[in-house]
Amino acid sequence: MKKLLSYSVVLFVLTIILLLIIPMPAAIVDIAIILNMSLSLMILVITMTIREPLEFAIFPSLLLVTTLFRLGINVSTTRNILTNSGSSGQIIKAFGDFILQGNVVVGLVIYLIIVLMQFLVITKGAERVSEVAARFTLDAMPGKQMAIDADLNSGLIDEQQAKIRREKIQREADFYGSMDGATKIVKGDSVMSLITTGINLIGGIIIGMVQGSGTLGEVAVTYSIATVGDGLVGQIPSLLISTATGMIVTRAVAEGSLNEDISKQFTAQPTAIMISGVVIGVLSVIPGMPVLQLLIVSVGLIGGGYYLSRRIKEEPSMAAAGFASAPGAEAPLEDIPGEAGGETLRQVTEEEYYKDVNNVYNLLTVEPIEMEFGYSLIPLVDESVGGKLINRIVIFRRQYAQDMGFVIPSIRLRDSSGLNTNQYCIKIKGEEVAKGELLVDYYLALDPENPEKEIDGIETIEPAYGIPSRWIRPEDREMAEIYGYTVIDPLSVLVTHLSEVVKQHAHELLTRQEIIHLVENMKKTSPELIDEAFPNFINYSLFQKILTSLLKEGVPIKDLETIIETALESISETGLPIKDVDGLIEHIRTALKRTITRLYCEDGSMKVLTLDSELERTMVSCLSKGERGYYLALNPDVLQSLINQITVQLKKFNSLSQNPVILTSQVMRVHFYRLIDQFYPNVRVLSFNEIANNIQIQSIGSLTLENPERRGA
Repeated sequence: MKKLLSYSVVLFVLTIILLLIIPMPAAIVDIAIILNMSLSLMILVITMTIREPLEFAIFPSLLLVTTLFRLGINVSTTRNILTNSGSSGQIIKAFGDFILQGNVVVGLVIYLIIVLMQFLVITKGAERVSEVAARFTLDAMPGKQMAIDADLNSGLIDEQQAKIRREKIQREADFYGSMDGATKIVKGDSVMSLITTGINLIGGIIIGMVQGSGTLGEVAVTYSIATVGDGLVGQIPSLLISTATGMIVTRAVAEGSLNEDISKQFTAQPTAIMISGVVIGVLSVIPGMPVLQLLIVSVGLIGGGYYLSRRIKEEPSMAAAGFASAPGAEAPLEDIPGEAGGETLRQVTEEEYYKDVNNVYNLLTVEPIEMEFGYSLIPLVDESVGGKLINRIVIFRRQYAQDMGFVIPSIRLRDSSGLNTNQYCIKIKGEEVAKGELLVDYYLALDPENPEKEIDGIETIEPAYGIPSRWIRPEDREMAEIYGYTVIDPLSVLVTHLSEVVKQHAHELLTRQEIIHLVENMKKTSPELIDEAFPNFINYSLFQKILTSLLKEGVPIKDLETIIETALESISETGLPIKDVDGLIEHIRTALKRTITRLYCEDGSMKVLTLDSELERTMVSCLSKGERGYYLALNPDVLQSLINQITVQLKKFNSLSQNPVILTSQVMRVHFYRLIDQFYPNVRVLSFNEIANNIQIQSIGSLTLENPERRGA
């Protein structure tokens, strides 16, 4: 049986040849006509659903076989028409009766229009496109070969990949060359159909008159029905094949199937759809026009265009935020050879996939930022059901880049079976740094200091700032706001938590590659400065230390020109050693005083905590020099007293919109910051040199030395 199937095409072609020689009964001819129509329809559908022509590389050969099949059917039907007084099966008679509708002239005119449309429009156009595609493909071969060799020499691809790409180029050239010749077959088929029609009509009338089958009118009607029916059953499959030919040779720049491309590219132009609707609507004012029909089409186009424009604005690309499903949700895919040397994809088991050691290396990739979600939170992410998280992430990324001068990397979003249904977690470089829980169908109400009245809800802690809160029902939202609660929707809670985590860990996300990218981007506007600074005075390692240090303390790095100029001046003119990174950063922070002041200034004044002069002198005397520079070594009792004072003093900032700021001398700033950073990461330590001259400093508290007898540790 297998052997018989392997020779099925050979047997099919031999059967076609028999149609040319042996007379076939009308019933068998009907079966052949039905098979011809089915095969032609399948070919057309395939050409519309493939993504590239090479997926249907057998088309040129198939074109020859289907054309031969149609010619065989035409010979059989012609033989039957001429020998059986115009009878050649039920299908031909049904087509003839349906088209003619009792009028021979109209039926013949319609048939000729179909034939000429196929011959002059579709077939001729497909033939021209095939010629041009074949010529351009052959002309482009040397350049493509050189590109493959260049990628191979540079190590971007290996020898096996280069071989596959060369074979694909060769197959493309062979395919378009074959299609150039195959379109001539389609053209010849159209010509032959016209000749067959003339033979059937004229020859049939002559034979009918000679045999005395009736009057001239009766004979003409009989053979006209048979001729038109025979022509149509041949022309409809021929038209389908001609359309498929044109379809496959015009798919050179397609990215997906015809349905996908048309849907994507039409829906991406809502303005054109709305303008078309307006123009159609204007036509309704012309006297005699069908107003109702024009207005229905006009309103449909305008409404559809408006809906598409809204959807485009509200639903940014999923790729912008690096969305991905949970690992292991789908089986791995691998490339395997397809028919006619093509390539396809098939699913493989995990064991089979990871037999290739190169695939194991894919597991070593660490995402800069990841978010994992429990099952109940997926609607916040999934755009197909109205999720807006990706849109909010895009807005946050843009705003953060404008404020801080650093573009945060793509955020990988995953669903996770390891979390509770309402939980989410945030990972930085593969490790969990924050976790939270959301109730999607509730609102989060932040507890005010003195609420007028408590509102019922599920008590919780706001994840970003640790504020006592409660989850309330949507119907209680207005009442909670009246009582003084700040009410936040679940998506805003999630985005706020994510943004705070990203800000806190931004310095970890500033990689060497991003540093190089920032420098290259700066080179477009200040090439002389970059050429002077890099790498003669500043290397990428030092520059990364500078920028990460600034980001860690919340200082924007947007003004790269000032940062580089100050670093260059400090190193080249003042002779500051490159190893003294702390001193270099303090010079840069002074140069950025306007930027730093803006962050913590409100209405021209800045509220700060200050250090008592005696405490600062004590800390200066406690500076010790180590292998990596100076560090502050305070007595544990003094340190504990200092931490307790800061805890008390920071409460004064609770009622202020400004972040807590502690003011020190420039000498002590970096050492004091490192001392308290582990206890109060959100407290900013500034020096007097970092505050603009036009700002009024208002001290709302002071840190003192409470254990003078133990100082000097």
